[in-house]
Amino acid sequence: MNPSLFAVIILAVLVVVVLLKTAVIVPQKYEYIVERLGKYSRTLGAGFHILIPFLDRVAYRFMLKEEVVNIPSQTCITKDNVTVDVDGLIYLQVQDSKLAAYGINDYKLAAAQLAQTTLRSAVGRIDLDKTFEERESINATVVQAIDEAAQSWGIKLLRYEVSDIIPPQSVKQAMEAQMTAERSKRAEIARSEGERQSTINRAEGERQDAILKSEGEKQRMINEAEGRAAQILAVAEATASGLRLIADQLRQDGGMEAANLRVAEQYVAEFGRIAKESTTLIVPNNTSDVAGMVAQAMATLGTVKQHR
Repeated sequence: MNPSLFAVIILAVLVVVVLLKTAVIVPQKYEYIVERLGKYSRTLGAGFHILIPFLDRVAYRFMLKEEVVNIPSQTCITKDNVTVDVDGLIYLQVQDSKLAAYGINDYKLAAAQLAQTTLRSAVGRIDLDKTFEERESINATVVQAIDEAAQSWGIKLLRYEVSDIIPPQSVKQAMEAQMTAERSKRAEIARSEGERQSTINRAEGERQDAILKSEGEKQRMINEAEGRAAQILAVAEATASGLRLIADQLRQDGGMEAANLRVAEQYVAEFGRIAKESTTLIVPNNTSDVAGMVAQAMATLGTVKQHR
């Protein structure tokens, strides 16, 4: 091989190596920390950058997106001395890459350890029954504690979430028994309330039925009374009308003679009916004096006429 060609190849390889060592492309939402001769030089944002060969190097790479860190399950003791296993998640974000690089060795591990310590303290201040109700309070306490410490680490704790709270098996059984008793109690109360409401409804229905029946009976009696009154009134008006008609006819020519004849006919007819239908017969003193009986009746009519 030609020595000059070999030298050119070697030079080209060296140029490529130098370019690879000096050219840096930083992705979006990332920051690189550059050190020069072992000291902090600058922070590289997203884009293309050229470093000084053999002097500059990328010492740290940080992602600026929100990160999720799992907090392993740990045993905590509540205020009423019950042990529970609690695990959770923390959501954090790098705010200052330089502080994250030189402020602490491992910010994720530090945040997780601080979260565990704060969690044990927060759970120790509340009773077991309230641990499930006070999740928001526990979350807020952990966030506040980590956020204060993390300011010098260049990170921001966005939120903390308790994933699960697991009490001992004996406590779970006791809680299940308590819940069963509570559900039975609610069911019994609901059943008794239903029976009570049913009794009230039946009594109200019977009351309404009695009221309606009495109202109907009252209306029936009123209707019957009004009907009888209307009947009596109609009979009275008809009787009065008939009497007026008779009186008018008696004042006409031949009216008295017609009345005498009518009275005599009725007298004879009724006397004959009594004699036919009854086994006992009351006979007047003078059975042949029909004319006298008629005359007496007509005298009565004449007296009534004079009074009118």
